[in-house]
Amino acid sequence: MRRVHKAVIASAAIALLGTACTGTSSAPKANDDATQPTTITFWHGWSAPSEAAAIAANVKSFEAKFPHIKVKVVGNINDDKIKQALRAGGPNAPDVVSSFTTDNVGTFCSSKVFADLKPFLDKSGVDLDKTFPKPLQDYTQFQDQRCALPLLNDAYGLYYNKDAFKAAGITEPPKTLSEFDAAAKKLTKPKGDGYAQLGFMPNWHGYEATPTHLAAQWNATYFTPEGKSNLAGDPAFAKMLTWQSNLVKELGGFTKLEKYRATFGDEWGAKNPFHTGQVAMAMDGEWRLGMAKEAGVKFDIGVAPFPVPDEQKDSYGKGYLSGTIIGIANTSQKQNAAWELVKYMTTDTKAVVDFSNGIHNVPSTLEALKSPDLKVDEKFKVFLDIAQHPKSSTTPASPNGGAYQLTLTDLAYAVESGKQTDIAAGLAKADQQIDKDIAQAK
Repeated sequence: MRRVHKAVIASAAIALLGTACTGTSSAPKANDDATQPTTITFWHGWSAPSEAAAIAANVKSFEAKFPHIKVKVVGNINDDKIKQALRAGGPNAPDVVSSFTTDNVGTFCSSKVFADLKPFLDKSGVDLDKTFPKPLQDYTQFQDQRCALPLLNDAYGLYYNKDAFKAAGITEPPKTLSEFDAAAKKLTKPKGDGYAQLGFMPNWHGYEATPTHLAAQWNATYFTPEGKSNLAGDPAFAKMLTWQSNLVKELGGFTKLEKYRATFGDEWGAKNPFHTGQVAMAMDGEWRLGMAKEAGVKFDIGVAPFPVPDEQKDSYGKGYLSGTIIGIANTSQKQNAAWELVKYMTTDTKAVVDFSNGIHNVPSTLEALKSPDLKVDEKFKVFLDIAQHPKSSTTPASPNGGAYQLTLTDLAYAVESGKQTDIAAGLAKADQQIDKDIAQAK
């Protein structure tokens, strides 16, 4: 699954905030007869031919089970278009919507542009705890408002170049951050004023190694029980920023690393720096396996959970989780029929397994994760294990989307570049900004 950089996602979330709140404040009554012939519209964001084919196959299976419900599928839809359609409503608006942006769940729920799914879940007897892993339940609701369900899952782990490891005399992937730092230095080969090979790109613009993804290794708590920003209150954030700043210095310094980063190819293309051997280790999601194969990578790829802080060694195996969400448009006049599609795509084990096999994402239900029909090899299984680890976590929903994540990321950029030297003061200031932004959103 192709992903958008977190900073861009957060910006989109802020843009969404400005308009989504004008959507209808109460859901149309779900009084359509889902047993009668009808047509519903389903919008999604996938665009690659293989992804579109997997969606088409899933919908075809649904229509075979519910022949009286026809589904009009519209792909390659981004959140900006979603927000416009859900605000406007009307006959051209979608009935069912999926989004890659879990950060926007808080906005979707609090502004009520997505319908409340609790009545549908209760009516269908779906037990969430027996159906979905806990982190996936968390990122599809906001303040007990259940307006979305998970549709496949993403797990983040460590990719490493086995050939480079062998040449450096490293026999196994690092499990703790001190082991990781030592491996990163050992794998780094200077060349002139740059590098012939970098063990790991620690700078925050290094694609998927973002502050929010790495914070999961510390199990950071973003908000207090009262909903206040907790960046300065939880030592995890200061520890993470300090660790990253130290690694930046140990691997050559911010300026030298940024100059090398400028030589990297596109994250989603064949010239990704891990593909080309420019970096020997990287944080990435399960989709990188397929992308590396398509890129014709020559070296042997290893995958493992991303290392954890030394003091949390017993939690090794955890990681950051995210995924696609799906919900029902609040403006839809065919919500009962729409629910049949949502329920099928998210809870039918065969449907979830087939879709997972089709686009190489981690399944989003407990049964699908254990299905014998799941096509997995030992490398992909690593991500299945991360997805099921009891200490894997995600970023919490917020009423203004991912704005708080952007604030943290901006601070992280300032720290790594040396513009912010007092981490504690920077975190306290970020807390003030986040609380102010949330208050304005409410």
